[in-house]
Amino acid sequence: MSKSHFYPRYVERRLAEALEDSPVVLIHGPRQCGKTTLAQFVCAPYYLKWDDDYLVWGEERMSWGVSRQQRDYKYLTFDDTVVREGAQADPMGFVADLPQRVILDEIQRVPNLFSAIKLEVDRRRRPGSFILIGSTNVLLIPALSDSLAGRLQVVPLHPLAQSELAVQPGTALDSRTRPGFLDALFGDGFEIGQTERLGTQLIERIVGGGFPAALTRPTARRQANWYRNYVDAQLQRDVRDMARIRTLDALPRLLGAAASQTARLFNLTDLASHFQLSRPTIGDYVVLLERLFLLKRLPPWHSNHLSRMVKTPKLHVGDSGLASALLGADTASLAADRALLGQLLETFVFQELLRQASWRDAPTSFFHFRDKDGAEVDIVIEREAGAVAGVEVKAAATVTSTDFRGLRKLAKAAGERFASGVVLYDGETCTRFGEGLYAVPVRRMWEV
Repeated sequence: MSKSHFYPRYVERRLAEALEDSPVVLIHGPRQCGKTTLAQFVCAPYYLKWDDDYLVWGEERMSWGVSRQQRDYKYLTFDDTVVREGAQADPMGFVADLPQRVILDEIQRVPNLFSAIKLEVDRRRRPGSFILIGSTNVLLIPALSDSLAGRLQVVPLHPLAQSELAVQPGTALDSRTRPGFLDALFGDGFEIGQTERLGTQLIERIVGGGFPAALTRPTARRQANWYRNYVDAQLQRDVRDMARIRTLDALPRLLGAAASQTARLFNLTDLASHFQLSRPTIGDYVVLLERLFLLKRLPPWHSNHLSRMVKTPKLHVGDSGLASALLGADTASLAADRALLGQLLETFVFQELLRQASWRDAPTSFFHFRDKDGAEVDIVIEREAGAVAGVEVKAAATVTSTDFRGLRKLAKAAGERFASGVVLYDGETCTRFGEGLYAVPVRRMWEV
């Protein structure tokens, strides 16, 4: 594998450490987001960790004291029909014949393999023995959660974040330069100052999304074609393995209808009205699309201090580039349609925050906040210790005090747990709007 074709990923460190600690490591995320490339990169014989922060390729030394042979993983994919059918026919024999260290790609296609992996792990418990790669959320498969509980460490991988896109492919990655937006949000706040407005560049980033293969295409039109072909191929290939669906042709149309709801409250009745299918059936299809990482429902944030809470989740498409392609939106049309731009910008920000949180050691949960008086916060972030922060997203070049209405209500509800709140906007000035409240240019998300 050539380094020149590899985008550096900030989650590398988490994967490398997981291989030291756990016999089974699961990398899961949508197809084509870079899971296989990341696994093969980190598991290459000459992958080298210099210290706790700096990750590079090495020539002589081996990472963490393991030998070249130990670091040299065998790669198998269950997209290969022969490999898949062999594993399904004799799971125990298949696992028994595997080398000491192996990457098993598209593991969701052979769920009956999990029990055999469990027995092998219990017989000979070695860190880093199995790397499993899944393009559906295999954590929802009962066989996995039952068989590998306590033996499995999960490393989520998302499409590329904006800060990862800023690093030259094939170069070393210094985790000390990773974005500090979440640290500022839960720490000492944001430095007051000026920056350049993104303008059209922001819309281009939204439309481009984060899938590596799409971003290699030279024009926005060809990128959109990649996203549409991606959806068709994934739904045809993966959904058949997950469930028996008579009306498979309804799924692309459902995903398109869901894209029109991105960053809005989830409305199953509205989605079902486009189809001659029951609401429960459409609800089941939405769950399937969530398992494929194509959709994500953002739950409401709860507080005992507030009784008038809206308890409906929000819906987000898994990538802003994918949503743009499904809606036929390009840079020019988004610039003209400010309402749709606002939706897609909110999804863009939400996905960017998810990607940044995946690199962090602190467990992080995401919600939205809305009460029955109409006060809302687009994204509420809660850390394990209970600290709460809010992010409101505006597709505008200016911010006023009224834009902080929802954040002030969130701060009151969270009390001492409230860390800070920001209004992200496409402007030039980072400034305070009260204690713990900031207006922050959106580019500061990946440049802090």
